[in-house]
Amino acid sequence: MLRRSFLVWAGATGATVAGSGLAFQRWQEITPTLHYVGRDEGHFLRDKRALPPPSQVIHTDVAILGSGVAGLTAAWKLKKLDKTDVLMIDGPQPYGNAAGGAFGEYEYPTGAHYLPLPSPESTHVREILADLGIIQKDAYAEKPYYDERFILHAPEERLLFNGQWQEGFIPTDGVAQWELDEHRRFFEEVRRLRQMHGADGRRVFVFPTVMSSEDPQWQALDRITLKQWMDQNGYKSPTLHWYLNYCCRDDYGTRYDKVSAWAGLHYYCSRWGQAANAGDGAWLTWPGGLQPLAAGIEKLAAVKRMAGTTVSLKKTADGVEALCFKLENGQPTSYLVRARKAICAMPAYVAARVVDNIGEYGFDAAKHAPEYAPWMVANFLLKRFPEELQGGVNPQPLSWDNVVYSEPGLGYVVSTHQDIRVQPPQKTVFSAYVALSDRKASSARGWMASAKPEELLALASADLKTAYGGQLASCIERVDITLRGHAMAVPWPNFRSNAGMKALREVDGPILFAHADLSGFSVFEEAAWWGIRAAQLAAK
Repeated sequence: MLRRSFLVWAGATGATVAGSGLAFQRWQEITPTLHYVGRDEGHFLRDKRALPPPSQVIHTDVAILGSGVAGLTAAWKLKKLDKTDVLMIDGPQPYGNAAGGAFGEYEYPTGAHYLPLPSPESTHVREILADLGIIQKDAYAEKPYYDERFILHAPEERLLFNGQWQEGFIPTDGVAQWELDEHRRFFEEVRRLRQMHGADGRRVFVFPTVMSSEDPQWQALDRITLKQWMDQNGYKSPTLHWYLNYCCRDDYGTRYDKVSAWAGLHYYCSRWGQAANAGDGAWLTWPGGLQPLAAGIEKLAAVKRMAGTTVSLKKTADGVEALCFKLENGQPTSYLVRARKAICAMPAYVAARVVDNIGEYGFDAAKHAPEYAPWMVANFLLKRFPEELQGGVNPQPLSWDNVVYSEPGLGYVVSTHQDIRVQPPQKTVFSAYVALSDRKASSARGWMASAKPEELLALASADLKTAYGGQLASCIERVDITLRGHAMAVPWPNFRSNAGMKALREVDGPILFAHADLSGFSVFEEAAWWGIRAAQLAAK
């Protein structure tokens, strides 16, 4: 962690908050906390620095190397298969992209922050949710009954467009009729595609993606970008193009003119889970993002965990051997883990450096490793809620997800939205998301590593400043910024025909692979699928 002071923006001395008459000072000093997730461990691994001799040797039946969603679901499944001699090595950050944090009692996400209701094909997700008690009845029915505490309640989402808040994320207020007609045409096409099956009898767009149709007619969508698909189908509406670009940046961390059309359409066409006690398109969410869900899975798994990061993994005569290390005050210590089998639950670019002779599995990092999108998540602890813009045709109140018509910001989530109280809490946390999709990933990582705290804040707070102006400064109590240089794999065109990923998906031996990267993009449903598959193979 790097702690430094910087000055938060504010208006001129003596200016007032619009409509309130409250004066505030020109400058307010804040001390932010910057979290560079996995940076030190990653650089240690990249530079192949020498480690001291292992201080201990640990024996276990199955080692799980990584504690993200894939690793956690592997541990959960192993427990259900009566395999309890399991050891999990956390990796650089416990829970990976599902991690969260807290300002005292106020939890917040530092990664993923919601889970769509699982569709009927996602039986693996439904089983997890049922075990956790989140699905309370009829887990495999068309419309299960969910614990209402975790179903996102209204108002769900709004967009700041042309200076006014409107309901939903796709611009409508003041938009020309011909554009609105194109919006309708697109969503009608989505409804049609949701029901489409290929010649092989499979639905075209499904979670998990390995169950999706492999009909060449539909696979062709993976050879073009989503923008090319829109152009080919005559979609010209600027607001529709902005909306689809926003969704790709939000889900995949990069623009729609770089994302595979198959992946871009999958975003809409695969998410149609229903609930007996919620409307269509509902989401599950928690104040801490997906961390409470991850912690619940860990509790069910009852897995033994150790802090540390794996630096090498190789096969032995008896199974596998993993060399792991920890950094304490910048100094490394190491230990060995010996096991019958190991589940390599880490991103592909890391596995390529860790797994001994990974090429023998058919994976060549130079050819097969995906590009990774860098992200920033900034959590603002607010002493009070800032005043909202007034006016407009149909002004919308503060919602769970609040988006500004701009780039590269992705808006901000209100972590206290799910608190069911007679009145709003005194304090809250606004979680601002930024996908650095306006620049090359390598350039973005370089900028993140060298940028000063005030530069990071300026970008992370851009949407909040647009929404609230100078009044926000007097509301801020603390700021935590989490920087993820390799946050998620990007599904570029031809990602579904990636031979190296296909080879890792099919591995069955002492070393097994489990990570959302195997599917080509980072979502809970895919990570969980590969964790469960690896556990089933490891249990043999």
